[in-house]
Amino acid sequence: MAPGILARGPWSPDQVTARWAEEVFEPPPQLSSDADAAVTALAERGSPSHDGLSARLVGHQLGDDGQLTINLQPSRWSLRLHEQDAANSLAALCAVRDAEGRWLAGRRAAWLASWPGRWALGAGGAVDCGESPAETLARELQEEWSVSAEQIRCEALVMLPNALVMFIGQAWLAAEATVTADDEHDEHVWWPARVEDWPAEADEPLRRMATLLSQVPR
Repeated sequence: MAPGILARGPWSPDQVTARWAEEVFEPPPQLSSDADAAVTALAERGSPSHDGLSARLVGHQLGDDGQLTINLQPSRWSLRLHEQDAANSLAALCAVRDAEGRWLAGRRAAWLASWPGRWALGAGGAVDCGESPAETLARELQEEWSVSAEQIRCEALVMLPNALVMFIGQAWLAAEATVTADDEHDEHVWWPARVEDWPAEADEPLRRMATLLSQVPR
């Protein structure tokens, strides 16, 4: 699979089906060695991250009825840390909007395994074994921000250049909703609804993603 958008929604969560293989992915020996080294490096810099099983994308199908079927396989979580070949590891990202259309941005804590110290949109993380990526969006939102969405929409399946696959969704909160950050974020703020009005710390990949998500009205 080449980098880029593999599938473009939107889909409602009930239009996304995950089919899990029973066999755990066995990576090539060099990838296994690199994953071991990455986990060791995390421990040496004080990150509590530990290895386990997560999801790897095997394939996907778009049905005539609008359904998206995603074929997944259990795989080592640490494979996603590889800078050149994440072996199609799958992660979910849920951009979060408030009732005014503003975007929830959080600065990721320095101890995190991925993108430490960088600003990110909403919530995200690994897809647990047996879980649908659509379910991951809601779970990560609750775990990271202690809030539930008024609406969640599944937007796209994207392959990054290092073969990390992102299942991207978008959530809207009710007007009275409040967020409480977990320890994965050391600061958070609401960026304006218009991407053009975002502050300088909003990097170009975040701007491109928000622009893409804004193309389909709620």
